[in-house]
Amino acid sequence: MPPSPLSHLEVITGGNDPDKLQRRGGIVRLTVDVPSASAHPPGETSHSRWRSFEFLLYYAIFLVTVPWMVYVPVQLSSKTHPNYSLYHHRLAKGWLPGSEIDTSDAQYRSFRFNLPALGALITAFFILKYAYMRPITNGSVPANNLYRLPFYLLFSVLMLTILHGSSILKLLFILSVNYALTKATGGTRLAVPVTWLFNSGVLFLNERYEGYAFGSLHPGFAFLDEWRGVYPRWHVSFNITMLRLVSFSIDYHWARGRIGIADPGNAVSDKKRAAVFHPPATYTFRNYLAYALYAPLYIAGPIITFNDFMWQLARPKDIAPRVTARYALRFLIALLTMEILIHAMHVVAIKDAHAWSGMTPAQLSMVGFWNLIFVWLKLLLPWRFFRLWALADGLDPPENMVRCMANNYSPLGFWRAWHRSYNLWIVRYLYIPLGGTRRLAATSVLIFTFVALWHDLSPRLLAWGWLAALFILPEQGAKYIFFVAQFGDRWWYRHACAIGGVFNVLLMMGANLVGFVLGLDGAQYFARELINSWGGISFLLVACACLFVGVQLMFEYRAEELRRGIQRRC
Repeated sequence: MPPSPLSHLEVITGGNDPDKLQRRGGIVRLTVDVPSASAHPPGETSHSRWRSFEFLLYYAIFLVTVPWMVYVPVQLSSKTHPNYSLYHHRLAKGWLPGSEIDTSDAQYRSFRFNLPALGALITAFFILKYAYMRPITNGSVPANNLYRLPFYLLFSVLMLTILHGSSILKLLFILSVNYALTKATGGTRLAVPVTWLFNSGVLFLNERYEGYAFGSLHPGFAFLDEWRGVYPRWHVSFNITMLRLVSFSIDYHWARGRIGIADPGNAVSDKKRAAVFHPPATYTFRNYLAYALYAPLYIAGPIITFNDFMWQLARPKDIAPRVTARYALRFLIALLTMEILIHAMHVVAIKDAHAWSGMTPAQLSMVGFWNLIFVWLKLLLPWRFFRLWALADGLDPPENMVRCMANNYSPLGFWRAWHRSYNLWIVRYLYIPLGGTRRLAATSVLIFTFVALWHDLSPRLLAWGWLAALFILPEQGAKYIFFVAQFGDRWWYRHACAIGGVFNVLLMMGANLVGFVLGLDGAQYFARELINSWGGISFLLVACACLFVGVQLMFEYRAEELRRGIQRRC
């Protein structure tokens, strides 16, 4: 299949010397390392354009545009703005003197408020882990970390009892039924359909009955409903748990059929850990529970497959303390960035209150854009927090957010970088089994329908899923018209790709505004304001020119990565 024109950087390489993977100095250090990043095959290396006259013009545009993009929402958030009275009740007192803070998003407010409690939970985890390990290791270094599994299981049960109260019984019942079905059907044709039917059905019933009430099962059980725990909505986080249940069941099924890669007998690489199957004896109830309920990743992920989880315990990966420390610094910088954002820009409150009366198309677009940045940060922070906990424990789950939301020009690249662990899960358990690129259109619709319904059973997210599937098709269609092998050396090719990238960015922003920010009604209002006036159309043209500059900078950033032997595929 010819490569994508919007991935024209495939003609630029950095060699396949493994040592070059460590050459992450300079600007490329801004992007988080992805463990499975690999060196690109040998080939011609492009020259750097950073100091070219063309890029000096881009820098000038960039230095004017970005401050303006910050200035507009800051002004809209001012107390002197006419719309301030429409949303000020959604603001709280900030920790900066005389400031107000926008904590109107319930999801991020919950994470932010519970950070001290989560810190205490992590402290308890490592204190108890040390107490458990000390008599076992007795000062020696064990050959593997499988001895930790009983501790993981006991701590998880204790944590979930505090979190969910008596609802831990519901959770354990569902896990037990799934395990029984897995063992009964593994290695047969029934395994995969039974796994999907059971887990999808549980998701639907959880949503339909809001986690169930013991009293609805039998009046004699009603007393259990009084023991709710500090987070009684266990069925909300079950969406993540369900992915682990599917992973265990299908990994076991494939292990029974010896589908995948056999144990090489030595260290297993980051990329192959999920595909290398274990002996059937590894797929025990204890290991299953310890994996499905692993405390650092239970609440929000990232998602790790059962095979990967067990290999990292059986053949531990050496995670240098400096790697964990650098990752902790990244988390703190992201947290500070979010705090500055919600102090200076009240775009979430403006969006929730529909306080956009009288705004120009340019102002409306900035409210939408910074809401998308907020969504990116509010997801990035808990994902990195819990991944940091796992790294400190010696486990390396996939990084969920590889790039900034504003550093994407390709829909496929965007989905590889956004909720990356979920994308890897989708590829392994849905995309490849459904036929992959052989049935791309149908597969994309099915996958994005599942993704939307997995997030929430709502028309808004279903519309988002179908839009996302639809918006992948233009880039895929372009592969067969302007492919790099034939046109990659033409002077106009990079610029044509940038124009395509601008089109992609507009489509991706539109889909995500529908799904996660404005909804269908808000997005329709925004579109009308944008195209029903000369002011809106002229702004759109200027915005496209600025996006063209941005896409060119994204191209060169990825070219710089390739020159340093880094291939992130997003």
